[in-house]
Amino acid sequence: MFILIRWLVLLLLVGVAISFLLYAITGKQKYKTHGVRVLQWTLVAAFIFFGVLIVERL
Repeated sequence: MFILIRWLVLLLLVGVAISFLLYAITGKQKYKTHGVRVLQWTLVAAFIFFGVLIVERL
């Protein structure tokens, strides 16, 4: 379970980096918007991951 969430967070972060890189190169607003949306989901996945870790330690 943990390895799946780790890979998911890693892939989401790569997606964010690519989106912001494309925004920096092209200047198109759609890449920035997409990057922010993916970043939000990355934070959600990270909070779930750390939440599960905390619950397991209790």
